[in-house]
Parts: sequence; C-alpha cells; structure tokens
Amino acid sequence: MVKTCTEVSAVLSDGPDPGADPVGYAQAQILPLGQIHSSDQHLQSAIDHLASAYQQVSTSNGAATANKAASRALAGVDAICPGAGS
Repeated sequence: MVKTCTEVSAVLSDGPDPGADPVGYAQAQILPLGQIHSSDQHLQSAIDHLASAYQQVSTSNGAATANKAASRALAGVDAICPGAGS
C-alpha cells in the first residue's frame, strides 16, 4: 500500500497549480489516477472516487458542488495515505 500511496502523491503533485487553475488541475489528474491500481480495496475505491470527483469538476467547469465533492474525495484518500493530497 505504501507504493500505491507514493504513486498517488506523485500524481497529485503534478499538473497546474490547483489554486490558480482548479479545473485544469482536475483535468490533469483524471487519467493518471485511473492508471493507479491497488490490491487494497478501500484505497482503490478512494482513488476511483477522487478521479470521478475530478471528472465532475472538469465537466462542470469548477462548479462549487463539484469542488466540494472533490475536496471530500481528496480527504478520503488522505485518510488512507496521509499527506498524499498535500
């Protein structure tokens, strides 16, 4: 699981600055997150949920509800992989 958490952290550290371009950041994360696979079912679910939430941010052009859902999904990943979303 540590290796997968490291992969997630690496993906989330790439892309545009999330504060400056939240939609672009979300778009940059979708495909790489989808390519991460974990044997830990809870971690895989959290990663898939985060990728889906970022897809919603992208599709909605950064709607507030989508951003809140992405924040919750990121918190779910952080709960399993502390600091991954930092």
